[in-house]
Amino acid sequence: MRQESNIFYAKILLFGEYTVIFNSKALTVPFGHFSGEISYINKNRYTDYDFAKQSNMDLKKFGDFLKDIDHKNELGFQFDFTRFEKDLERGMFFESNIPMGYGLGSSGSLCAGLYHEYAIDKIPNDSSIAEEDVLQLKGHFERMESFFHGKSSGLDPLNCYFGSPMLLEGNNIRFITIPKSPIHSTGAIFLINTGRSSKTQPLVELFMQKTKERDFHEKLHSKFIPLANNSIDSLLSGDSDIFFSNLRELSELQYNYFSPMIPDAFMNIWKQGFETNRFYLKLCGSGGGGYLLGFTRNFEEIQSFMKSYEIVPIRVYREE
Repeated sequence: MRQESNIFYAKILLFGEYTVIFNSKALTVPFGHFSGEISYINKNRYTDYDFAKQSNMDLKKFGDFLKDIDHKNELGFQFDFTRFEKDLERGMFFESNIPMGYGLGSSGSLCAGLYHEYAIDKIPNDSSIAEEDVLQLKGHFERMESFFHGKSSGLDPLNCYFGSPMLLEGNNIRFITIPKSPIHSTGAIFLINTGRSSKTQPLVELFMQKTKERDFHEKLHSKFIPLANNSIDSLLSGDSDIFFSNLRELSELQYNYFSPMIPDAFMNIWKQGFETNRFYLKLCGSGGGGYLLGFTRNFEEIQSFMKSYEIVPIRVYREE
């Protein structure tokens, strides 16, 4: 996806949610259906005035946080606070249609937009830059986004900033192209709206508590991480059969071990997917609400199936 200069798209973490904390691979892609950009309150154009005013106030709090960590020499880059604060007085806000708490990078888009606009001597959002610059930028975004989540990998804003698929492998980050062969012309990657938002930080804290349990810790390292890595490898190598085999096992494991992150109303649908092998659901981000991520070889069949539950799956990707 070609990144427009001042528009920052939503993102989808296809694989690596939670496991990336323990150094698994992660694969993230832009999602052009939603985006955000810096704007100004203007009565001569259509704007949700209440949203704009709230966004403006929220940006002031975010600015205070950035200024605080800058005073502690923890921000890692120069931020033009003077211009930022003047723009806030002029009615600046972040105009975004990315739903908050839905795992699509609403805070990532915001961090990318503010860095792009107010970082002094910023690292450009050009995918040809050196890898050390990408890693440095990831560190900047980790610190910025910690305001929203308490702990951040920096991946969401990094993907929003570049607007390109990215593979994280250890300390290496690569821009990649995803082959179309695993998802044939009848299939798709899709989203399901759970109809409720969620907060990332308490779910991450819950996950970290669960890793102290012996059984969960063992499954994480013997099953979850290898499956996340193998799913990415088989997708990128174009091996459809192995890809969907990995997905089935990953979906069932998440059903059994991540049930607190799956809304109760979707447990039965989730289970039907991996039991019938018609589709496979997994968490999209931290879970708890927002969107669920789905994979199928036959999207029309899944549309028909979901209709009985009054669910309209949103196609993210298909082979053209």
